[in-house]
Amino acid sequence: MFLRRITVHKDGKPHRYWALAESYRTERGPRQRIVCYLGDVAAGDAKAVEHAVERVESCQQDFFSPAELPSHLDIDPRKVRTERARAFGGVWLGKKLYELLSLNELFGELLSERRCGIAWDKIVEVLVISRFYNPSSELHLAEHTYEAGAFEDLLGVPAEKVYENRLYRCLDKVLPHKKRLEQHLKSRLGELFDIEYELFLYDVTSTYFEGRCGGSTLAQRGYSRDSRPDCPQVCMALVVTKEGLPLGYEVFAGNRSDSTTVEEIVSTMERTYGRCDRIWVMDRGMASAENLEYLHQHDRRFIIGAAKSALKKVEQQLLKEDWRQVEAGVEVKTCPNPDNATETYILCRSRERAAKERAMFERFVKRIEEGLEKICASCRSHHGTNMSARIERRIGRLLERNSRAAALFDIQVSYDSSSGSTTVCWMTKEHVRQWAHLSEGHYLLRTNIQDWSAPDLWKAYIHLTDAEDAFRIHKSDLSLRPVWHQKDDRILAHIFICFLAFVLWKCFAQICKGKGLGDESRRVIEEICAIQMVDVVLATSLGKEVKLRTITRPDRRVQELLSRLGWRLPDTLTKPKM
Repeated sequence: MFLRRITVHKDGKPHRYWALAESYRTERGPRQRIVCYLGDVAAGDAKAVEHAVERVESCQQDFFSPAELPSHLDIDPRKVRTERARAFGGVWLGKKLYELLSLNELFGELLSERRCGIAWDKIVEVLVISRFYNPSSELHLAEHTYEAGAFEDLLGVPAEKVYENRLYRCLDKVLPHKKRLEQHLKSRLGELFDIEYELFLYDVTSTYFEGRCGGSTLAQRGYSRDSRPDCPQVCMALVVTKEGLPLGYEVFAGNRSDSTTVEEIVSTMERTYGRCDRIWVMDRGMASAENLEYLHQHDRRFIIGAAKSALKKVEQQLLKEDWRQVEAGVEVKTCPNPDNATETYILCRSRERAAKERAMFERFVKRIEEGLEKICASCRSHHGTNMSARIERRIGRLLERNSRAAALFDIQVSYDSSSGSTTVCWMTKEHVRQWAHLSEGHYLLRTNIQDWSAPDLWKAYIHLTDAEDAFRIHKSDLSLRPVWHQKDDRILAHIFICFLAFVLWKCFAQICKGKGLGDESRRVIEEICAIQMVDVVLATSLGKEVKLRTITRPDRRVQELLSRLGWRLPDTLTKPKM
């Protein structure tokens, strides 16, 4: 930039003023343009402006790529500084996983349309990567997260092109491609990790809303897994492999019962993956008579949890000692299902579970006994014709709060009209206590698979914890909850982006496991996300400044992690192609 003095003659008199101009390159050669007009200023003021412009020109506004650096520089070491530290590791890791899964190619094909010079597939990448390493709302992403990270350098999307409305519009664009994404993941995950699609783990969770949600049909009140019955919620059904890799998901209204989703999910997955040799693993909340009948159709194979009350049907088996140990403290055995000859029960018992259930049972027994003692004391100090009804209501609330031990007590409330007193008497049912102790730590599974051993069936069922872990990652690490969107399409798109971020998470978990870094990838992600990008400003002896963009050197522990992964951080960055 430079100062230009402009003279204009008006009414026969010269009028002089200053303008700030700059030179720039075009396809037809260099050109000049006025940046701003400074007006008529005194000579001394003009000189001050000139010096200010020289100082501005001496500062490099952009950074040098390695190829643009001169062969040598004379640096003043006293004036070296760093500035504009930003998050690098999370964006870099997310981009690496995004490209490993070929999601850039998929959305590049599906969303190649451009708006204001930026393709929608790039905005999808911004949304997914930010949700993966630093989840937040679209507004927070546009105003804080984007400029605080290395998005612009790694993705090539200028910060001024990322704003709230554009992110929301992208949510609208991406949602119709859900089925295409699931087909792509089936192919790509199978190539990367050699997955055998024989075991499908299915579970349902819910996530709650903040706000009124007046424009949503999905936001309904139902059984809340988040202990937020005061809020509307939406249900999410997820299918994963035995490795925990996601296969697909569906979203249902918040008042939808778990057992009513099975037929829809099974038919959807069978259209994508086929019906042959599939084994469905579900918890006991899905074990309705209608679902079991549906699963038996076309010889679908399944392992499903049975209700606790079904233990009564195999009471004699609890006493026999033909158990087989599958791991420390856990034993299993098979026994016939008396109600269905095509099914088999897998009877399981856990030492730790037995100790936990006994402690819980005794705690509830103690609470009921203490509560009854307080009620008796109240009866002795209060009299009246309506006292009996009040006491019965108090007993009902007491038993409801401690329902695990309620069946143990036989409670009688009597009212003496002559004295106006109410008496409470109770006794314990020993056969209930004996059954509670006998059944502690035991649970039942039911299956129509006849050629597997009891340990193999139990191990297949226990993989259901991978689906539960997937929900924990969605809710805690990827901030699926609470949902702030108010319209159904935006709600579905929010869950879609969270699902894509979860795919990145589980892909990295499989990579870590394959490289011997353990089953828990969360710590590795945290270590890599701590890596930053900074600008190093070097003052030259000529008074100008040279800016370099570089990556902080991680400590030895993180270097070893990256070495095990076979990945290398870039030493410096080149200017992205905008």
